[in-house]
Amino acid sequence: MVLPYDDNYYMKKALQEAEAAFEKGEVPIGAIIVIQDRIIARAHNLTEQLNDVTAHAEMQAITAAANFLGGKYLKGCTLYVTLEPCQMCAGALYWSQIAKIVYAAKDIDRGCGAMGAKLHPKTEITGGVLENEASDLLKRFFIQKRNLN
Repeated sequence: MVLPYDDNYYMKKALQEAEAAFEKGEVPIGAIIVIQDRIIARAHNLTEQLNDVTAHAEMQAITAAANFLGGKYLKGCTLYVTLEPCQMCAGALYWSQIAKIVYAAKDIDRGCGAMGAKLHPKTEITGGVLENEASDLLKRFFIQKRNLN
């Protein structure tokens, strides 16, 4: 039996955020943060719109979740993100003390694993949830971007 609120369910919500980024011309990465089966933050990349290299989906979601909770720590929370977090986002996630990170596609060049970034020792990480869907969206974005230039 599949529970209605499993990793696939939440990753589909993160993919909806990635689609919103795609429609805005942003690199299509989406993120949500969940606590006790409740989505408390939804975000996607805004680096182009805000002209800010730090406006990654994860950073936007961390800020929204901290505001929702009224504190800087995200203990008991799970981040669902469509691409493995980069080194910058991994650092912010470290300091947030997030309980779990679930990502879709692996970033073999710039992901936190490839870069040797550290996560909080209590943070669990799982990859590959709806990986094909996230990868396909990223590929579609970059093909379209190349064709426009």
